[in-house]
Amino acid sequence: MSSFRKALKSQQRNHQERSQPGFRKQLGFLEKKKDYKLRADNYHKKQNTLNALRKKAALKNPDEFYYKMISTQLKDGVHVKKEEPEVVTDEQRKIMRTQDIKYVEMKRVAEARKIERMKSELHLLDADGKLKNKHTFFVDTKKEVKRFNLAKHLNTAPELLDRVYNRPTLETLEGKSVQGATRPFEIQKLARLRKHQYTLLSQRVEREKKMFVVGQKIQARKDLLDKTKKVKVKKETTNAPAIYKFKAQRKR
Repeated sequence: MSSFRKALKSQQRNHQERSQPGFRKQLGFLEKKKDYKLRADNYHKKQNTLNALRKKAALKNPDEFYYKMISTQLKDGVHVKKEEPEVVTDEQRKIMRTQDIKYVEMKRVAEARKIERMKSELHLLDADGKLKNKHTFFVDTKKEVKRFNLAKHLNTAPELLDRVYNRPTLETLEGKSVQGATRPFEIQKLARLRKHQYTLLSQRVEREKKMFVVGQKIQARKDLLDKTKKVKVKKETTNAPAIYKFKAQRKR
């Protein structure tokens, strides 16, 4: 019988609650049963929480004590653990600073080695911002200046005059075939790859500079731990540490 009832229910038409009639639109949204259920559950959940808190307050032991009452404090209505004062001696701080300096210096040296390796591969021949070399030609008269043909003088093709490296002569072009990429899309791909490598190189150079500045600032903070009279000469900036002048002291 139960299976028969389930089979009948599967063929029944689902009950659809009607929406707000047109002449009652001014009264707002017509609440459905699912909306009422959510509102009722929320209300009962809050009431149960309040009842539990009232019961807990009524049954509270006035002599109750536990150790977190000492180790915590109330901030914005929330119990937060008190911060214990850090007990570190000056010698321990110096050792920690030294370890930080060694770590930063190790990373900086590794970055510098990567930069040197990339420079040896790229050669920085046509990098942006690189100072271009000047090649001066001397002639005797002004007429020769007007008639001067740079391509003919260098014995190369006019299309290769803008290149600062690998500028073959006409005899070399006639006697040997062109090696490497010759198709336009291959040349563009190599140019994009070279530009990407130059971008990575500039980022590594900037990172190495930042690490050097960080190492200097850590060293300056380490020097300040010494109990020696000092005067600040220059304030700390983003690119340089603060400069202090220490009183000369004879060490035995």
